[in-house]
Amino acid sequence: MAKTRTIGVRSLRANMQKILNEARRDNVHFVIMRFGEPVAHLVPVKPRRKRTMEELEADIAEARRQIARGEWYTTEEVRQMLGLPASKYRPQRNRTSRGYRA
Repeated sequence: MAKTRTIGVRSLRANMQKILNEARRDNVHFVIMRFGEPVAHLVPVKPRRKRTMEELEADIAEARRQIARGEWYTTEEVRQMLGLPASKYRPQRNRTSRGYRA
């Protein structure tokens, strides 16, 4: 369980590096006080778990199987799903090594 400490703005400014290191190393949460009132919370960020090469290879293999099954989206479909405006560029044709595919 994380410890919680209160600290003033002046102390935070004077000891920023030490406080950040303590937050990360000891999982300490800080409540930043200004004139006796809480104004912010400083909490450590959880580190990301690094993925193994086997996990990456499995994800790539699954993506290739999805493409083979026809389970993919065009750029415009993704833009629409995300509520983004349509691209101002017109879609280009698929190219092959010999030029445009008919």
